[in-house]
Amino acid sequence: MIKYLKNKEEFEKEIKKTILIDFYADWCGPCKMLGQVLEEIDEIDILKVNVDEYPEIATKYGVMSIPTLIYIENGKEKTKNIGFIPKEEIIKMTK
Repeated sequence: MIKYLKNKEEFEKEIKKTILIDFYADWCGPCKMLGQVLEEIDEIDILKVNVDEYPEIATKYGVMSIPTLIYIENGKEKTKNIGFIPKEEIIKMTK
């Protein structure tokens, strides 16, 4: 399930569980391509964080380039990927 971040409090709640975070921006072409791939993934919850709306969250997680995917497991960062990757690679990073 894909969820768009609505506020900072929601973010703190969401990262306490296992989730894939997609740091993106509306103007980013590769982010749009990755977004289409993420829509095909049902195996894990996905939280989309717009870096223009929440720059402090992006900074906290060291996001320097978008799209950036960060897989959080039980509240801890497990894997990180920068740039577009195919569905199979996204599934691998969440295993």
